Amino acid sequence: MSEQSRSTGRIRGTGSRRRKPSRRHRAKVVAAWTVAGVVVVGGAGLGYAYLALDGNLSSIDIDAKLGADRPDDVDDGSQDILVLGSDSRSGDNGKYGEDEGAARSDTAMVLHIDKGHKSASVVSIPRDTLIERPACESDTTGDEVPAAHRAMFNTAYEVGGPACAVKTVESMSGIRMDHYLEVDFTGFTKLIDELGGVEITTKTAIDDSKSHLDLEPGTHTLNGEESLGLVRTRKSVGDGSDLGRIQLQQAFIKALMDQTKSVGVFTSPTKLYGLADAATKAVTTDSGLGSVKKLTGFAGGLKGLSAENVHMVTLPVEYDPADPNRVLPQEKAGRQVWAALRHDRPIPASATEESAGDKGDAAEIVE
Repeated sequence: MSEQSRSTGRIRGTGSRRRKPSRRHRAKVVAAWTVAGVVVVGGAGLGYAYLALDGNLSSIDIDAKLGADRPDDVDDGSQDILVLGSDSRSGDNGKYGEDEGAARSDTAMVLHIDKGHKSASVVSIPRDTLIERPACESDTTGDEVPAAHRAMFNTAYEVGGPACAVKTVESMSGIRMDHYLEVDFTGFTKLIDELGGVEITTKTAIDDSKSHLDLEPGTHTLNGEESLGLVRTRKSVGDGSDLGRIQLQQAFIKALMDQTKSVGVFTSPTKLYGLADAATKAVTTDSGLGSVKKLTGFAGGLKGLSAENVHMVTLPVEYDPADPNRVLPQEKAGRQVWAALRHDRPIPASATEESAGDKGDAAEIVE
């Protein structure tokens, strides 16, 4: 980082270039940036390190917290995973903002893997979406938190933790979540650094004072802090809402897919262990994935999944007439999206054509 960057507190890309991996080198087991490290680690079979790495993992028994009042568990080989990025400012994350006493789901994606494990769909849920939040158990006191009308989606995690986030997504979609994965800011940056950075090409300049990201047009290899800046950027993208940030996150996922197979993790035990150590410290999972052995088994089932067969969309929404800083689900289009996942079919393009999140603003900024 240059002296000028240090003095302004902004993150500047290194500008270094990396040969673009060929299509055959694209990662086959990564579906979302928060899942990337876990899946790459699992696919490598780190049997010798199970015991050491197991101690890094945190897990939550979602099934015990939610009980039997959930959508049916469809056993057809498909899988649905709720992936969250937490905006907690506690501990090492304090440098990213003031700790207000409760974390929220800064990023939320539903990952659906088809029953043949040959394709996947990712549905991003804008954190500012106003939804009907079901009654949940407080994650801190154990008391019941009443249901809420027109509650922001990310407040589910804030009032009831992972279990309430899962319950809210299941209420919205009618789909039972098979697994849960969460990553925090600090873990994300360390994981990207272990990968050696991620290459991003910007078509226009990005200058965002909130995320401290300052990039000129061109190709940059972003380190962990810079990558976090990119996926948090929204004020300088499109209309400055969370919808533009989601598009940046989806563009970053594609770049991350290209990156994971080009850094030699599968031929270097030292590199592989470093990545595994960072990944297992970065995530919180449900108890069904709460060990390296379980993660390995999960990832092993995804070896037939190629990056080209991962379809990413944003939940169809429209701006709230009463508050332009909030969005409302488009009910008919949303039903189409969830029905496609529920019946293990591709999401129809028509479902997102009229969505406020389908304007492509970020696609004009990064590639």
